[in-house]
Amino acid sequence: MKLRDKRVLAVLAALVAMSMIATGCGGGEAETTDGGSAATEVTKVKLGVSSPFTGDVAALGLGIKNGATLAIKQANEDPAVKELGLEFEGLFVDDAADPKTGVNAATQMTSDAKVIGIVGHLNSGVSIPTSAKYREAGLVQVSPASTNPQLTQQGFENVFRVCTIDSVQGSFAGDFAVDKLGAKNVAVISDSTPYGDGLADEFAKQLEAREGKVIAREKIQLKDQDFKALITKIQGQKPDMIYFGGMYTEAALITKQAKEAGLKIPVMGGDGLYTQQFVDIAGAANAEGDFATSVGLPLELQPKGQDFKAAFEAEFPGTTIEAYDTYAYDATMVIIEAAKKVAADMGADKVATPAGKKAIMDAVAATDYDGVTGKVSFDEVGDTTNKAITAYVVKDGAFVPYAE
Repeated sequence: MKLRDKRVLAVLAALVAMSMIATGCGGGEAETTDGGSAATEVTKVKLGVSSPFTGDVAALGLGIKNGATLAIKQANEDPAVKELGLEFEGLFVDDAADPKTGVNAATQMTSDAKVIGIVGHLNSGVSIPTSAKYREAGLVQVSPASTNPQLTQQGFENVFRVCTIDSVQGSFAGDFAVDKLGAKNVAVISDSTPYGDGLADEFAKQLEAREGKVIAREKIQLKDQDFKALITKIQGQKPDMIYFGGMYTEAALITKQAKEAGLKIPVMGGDGLYTQQFVDIAGAANAEGDFATSVGLPLELQPKGQDFKAAFEAEFPGTTIEAYDTYAYDATMVIIEAAKKVAADMGADKVATPAGKKAIMDAVAATDYDGVTGKVSFDEVGDTTNKAITAYVVKDGAFVPYAE
C-alpha cells in the first residue's frame, strides 16, 4: 500500500474514533458524567408539577411548587438515586386555577417524552378534566390537594391523591360546628366549583344529620368581590355561623364584609381557607375567631414535620410553609420512589419509556411510604388511607390548631 493511502486511512480512522467519542454509546437522553475511575451514565427524567402559580390562590399553588422542588432536590442528592443513574427535574406549569388553562398545561407536560408522572393539581376543578389527558398519555397523576370524590370515582387507574376527600372533611366540619361551636342555624355558601360545592354539600348533609339547620344555601362565582347584598339577605335569617365552600380570597372578603355590616358571627371553611392570606385579606380583627379545617395534622405533629421545616427554611428562607407543601413533597416522593423501583428492575434508561411509565403507575398503586405527613398508601380507587383532619381557629391574627 502506498504511503499516501496509509495516511488517508489513518485520518479516516481518527475521524471515526472522534465521532464515537462525541456521540457516545447511549444515543437517547442519557448523559455521561466522570465519577473518577469510571464514568456513570445518567438518565434525566422529569416530573410535571402544575398548580396555580399566579392569580387569587397562588399562595397555595406556589407552596405546592416549593414542596415538589424540595423533594426533587433531595432526591437528586440521594446516593441511591445516583447509583441507579437517575436525575430528576421539575417541569413547572401554571394552571391558574382554571380548568381550560389546566388542560393546556396538561397538554404541555404530556407532550414532553421525559415526563414520567404528574404532581397536581391544587383545585379539583382542574384535576378532574386533566386526569383524562394524563391517562391517555399513560402517566401517573398524584394530587397533593384535590379533595372532590369525583376525581377518583372516575375509575382511572392512573389517578391517586395523598390528601383525604370532601366527604371526610365536610362530615368532620359538620360535627365540629355542632359539637364544638354549638351551631344550630347555618348559612352555607359555595363558589360554584367542584371543590367548593362538594365540600359545602357534605358539610350541610352532616349538619342536618346532627339536627342542625341550613337556613340558607347560596352560591357565588370565583372572583366575585361584592357580597353586601348576599350578606344582607343572610343577616335577616339570623344564622349562628357561615360555612363557606371555596378558596381563601372570596372567604376573606365575605367575613370582612359581614363583620363590617354588623354580622359578627364566625365564618368557617375547609382547607381552601387555611392560609395566612385569608387573615391578611380579611384583616386580623375581622378574621379573629373564624375557623378552617385542613387535611392531615398540623406541621409540628406530622411525623417528619420538623425535618421538613428545617430543610424548607434552608431552601426557601423567609417563605411561609402553606397547607399543602408537605403533601406536595410526599406526592413527589411517591413518584420518585416508584421511578427508583422501575430503574432498579428495568434499568434507568427504561424509566421514561411507555413500559417504564406503566410500571411507575403500578408501583405507585402499591405505595407503602413513610412520608412527612405520615404513612402514605392508597386504597383500591387511589384515595389515601390517611383520613386525618384538623380544625384551626384564627387567634391573634394567625391560624392555630383549635383547642378547647
